[in-house]
Amino acid sequence: MIDKIKAFFTDVAKEMKKVSWPSRDELKEATIIVVVMCLVMAAFTYIIDIGITQAFKVVFK
Repeated sequence: MIDKIKAFFTDVAKEMKKVSWPSRDELKEATIIVVVMCLVMAAFTYIIDIGITQAFKVVFK
């Protein structure tokens, strides 16, 4: 049992060495893209919510 656990972590360490990690610049760029897209989606959702709220106010007034 212990040998299997040890082998697992050894294999994990070997595979992690094969991973292509992003550079600092690539990481910054990807982070900016994610944050901007989150803001865009939040704004879109807010606008749709306001529109639906106004539509319901008109219909059910």
